[in-house]
Amino acid sequence: MTRIQASDTLIPRQVFDVPAESSNKARGRSNSTADTSSEGSGVKLKKQIGLLDGVAIIVGVIVGSGIFVSPKGVLMHSGSIGQSLIIWVLCGVLSMVGALCYAELGTMIPKSGGDYAYIGAAFGPLPAFLYLWVALLILVPTGNAITALTFAQYLLKPFWPSCEAPIEPVQLLAAAMICVLTVINCYNVKWVTRVTDIFTGTKVVALLVIVGAGVYYIADGNTEHWEQPFNGSFKKPGLIALAFYSGLFSYSGWNYLNFVTEELKDPYRNLPRAICISMPVVTIIYMITNIAYFSVLSTDEILSSDAVAVTFGDKMLGFFSWIMPLAVACSTFGSLNGAIFASSRLFFVGARNGHLPAAISLININCLTPIPSLIFLCIITIMLLFTKNMYVLINYVSYVEALFTLISVAGLLWLRYKQPKTERPIRVSLALPIIYLIVCLFLVIFSCFESPTEVGVGTLIILSGIPVYYLTIHNPVQWLANASQAINMWCSKFFICMPNQEKFD
Repeated sequence: MTRIQASDTLIPRQVFDVPAESSNKARGRSNSTADTSSEGSGVKLKKQIGLLDGVAIIVGVIVGSGIFVSPKGVLMHSGSIGQSLIIWVLCGVLSMVGALCYAELGTMIPKSGGDYAYIGAAFGPLPAFLYLWVALLILVPTGNAITALTFAQYLLKPFWPSCEAPIEPVQLLAAAMICVLTVINCYNVKWVTRVTDIFTGTKVVALLVIVGAGVYYIADGNTEHWEQPFNGSFKKPGLIALAFYSGLFSYSGWNYLNFVTEELKDPYRNLPRAICISMPVVTIIYMITNIAYFSVLSTDEILSSDAVAVTFGDKMLGFFSWIMPLAVACSTFGSLNGAIFASSRLFFVGARNGHLPAAISLININCLTPIPSLIFLCIITIMLLFTKNMYVLINYVSYVEALFTLISVAGLLWLRYKQPKTERPIRVSLALPIIYLIVCLFLVIFSCFESPTEVGVGTLIILSGIPVYYLTIHNPVQWLANASQAINMWCSKFFICMPNQEKFD
């Protein structure tokens, strides 16, 4: 998987020569996120994401399927509504602490790629590749698959009101949704932002409906669910860790803006500002939404439902209950749209740095989007759709994500020691990364006792990246290098792509 630049002789020069009309057309597009170089030998990402766009990306990605799926998982492992609410708040606080730590890393290392860039700067190429490896196989496609499956379940729920929808139509609809959003992301970045804006509005409406109905229900004197809110709380550390995993899954995406730092205007100011605006907003939204759930639905009703918001709508909205699954489906649609946009840049950066086949770092000369990276992500995500238990997927994602965010924040402390004089536009209190490390260690260690299978499989996938690294990156096998070069040539011609001009050091 060798890195191939435009000047390499392995690919014919005519592959990269852009006709005058196409070149002018590409340069004239104001809606692109990349720009051609002055020599026409490559393309590079362009800064055009502002503060409000950054806030929209964070909120839009976070508020997706999680708040409509995870209430069941948090309650299942916490045992009571009182302890569930505490875990929801603590998950928001922990995510805010992690996001502030990432603000220091993101302004100190203003490169796209998020954890991949930070782990590489702190600990070298092998740990960075291992993060990319598990992100490729678990983190990104699994998170996207869960969101797509949630979209399909909610959209199909009205057709199977008294039972779960058959898994086959759910998977087919989820796959179709992923393909549609991939096409949108490939064709035009402005379409991506417009879809995000439109569907962010629908998720706000859905949450306002839930909160409004919950307030009405409580005001009518229905407070019986709050008489003993901590009755039945679990005390076992392993179960509490799994409850945190389900809650943190709902907050996952707070670091997605770090994936596109190179496309963010004035990242030294806008990155921390976007984090400080979006995270408290999301935490408040999640709190009041869960209070509404717990006020209307009993513990048994929540635990027996795979579509909590739909069950809520059936009980409170009567004839208009169909609005809820539609609104939730629109919410997950918009969330997945933003996730595909941000996460495709991770693989794009990894390929640009030589850690994935060079073809994934190519950019289409007309649409100026990383089409090979987007298609690659689409294929991996569709492959992961064929699972019947979303909560197993959540445990896979949460364990691996907690482990690597722990490594990233440990990298912040290591860089403080290793590079004390490096400029840090944002410098958080030393207590924040230490607190975050302690909590992540708790989650990682105690989850091993409660979900040994998921933890074991996740660990094996991480370790399997080591031989892959040495066979393909450190000392590449020749036939793999030749295959990578052949794929790169084919993608360049088929997708009319050019390599990215900037190197990722």
